[in-house]
Amino acid sequence: MWNRTIGRVAFTNCDPLYHNLSEKWRILPAPPSWLTGHVLRRDCLMAPIPSADFAKHSDSLRLVGDLGIVSMGHVGSVLLFGDRPPDHMRDIAFPTDSSTSKRLLRWYLDKQGLDPRAIDLGPDLSSMLQQCDGALLIGDRALRAASEHPSLVQLDLGAEWTRSTGLPMVFGVFATHESSENQDILEAKTELISNYQAFINDNHRREEVVRIAADKIGLTPSRMDQYFRSEVSNILDEQSVEGLARFLVDVCGMDTGLVQRSIQSVTS
Repeated sequence: MWNRTIGRVAFTNCDPLYHNLSEKWRILPAPPSWLTGHVLRRDCLMAPIPSADFAKHSDSLRLVGDLGIVSMGHVGSVLLFGDRPPDHMRDIAFPTDSSTSKRLLRWYLDKQGLDPRAIDLGPDLSSMLQQCDGALLIGDRALRAASEHPSLVQLDLGAEWTRSTGLPMVFGVFATHESSENQDILEAKTELISNYQAFINDNHRREEVVRIAADKIGLTPSRMDQYFRSEVSNILDEQSVEGLARFLVDVCGMDTGLVQRSIQSVTS
């Protein structure tokens, strides 16, 4: 049944939530922007989708609340690469598997008065930089590329958002179709939050999640531990909700009243 299926981003940034999730749930992994379509078609009960996609489809979706993909400062996995600074980039390759990071990079470029040509390409750093001066990567590919080519990292978009706004950046929100049953959502959300709390409070579990994530993408456990400890979080606190509202209104152009109603429906 579709309401036993939970979508998940096919990156390590959600590993603490999904590690050892009970077998009553089927997991549907996909790139962030693909998950939006799965939720809209009700292939899954809920999933972490790009915040920008929620803005685009808010008439059909509702926020689950409490859960997200959040950074406070450097995120480490949403990065602009190149051999020159952004103000010297004539063109930038945008990945085809992202929505929020594209909007965020456009926001940054507009603030700087920059208008490089945007080219949609598959998320491969080498081929992107063969065709463009800059390349935007997200998720595990960005983490791996930053480790292999640190001198090419020109901009961390999470850090730029926080530097400019003083708020966390919510790259992804958990969303469900407007027709979903509240009891099913609550059951799934409760288990995911319980998993995350276990990750935070149980050192053995944390080490296990970190080790598996490090092995999966070829980084050291210490780098992955830093990523989970200080760069990415899966819980929406009060500041994160404020950051989400700011992004939806200022960057995505959502109506302020609609944003407040969407958020209040899951925080009241």
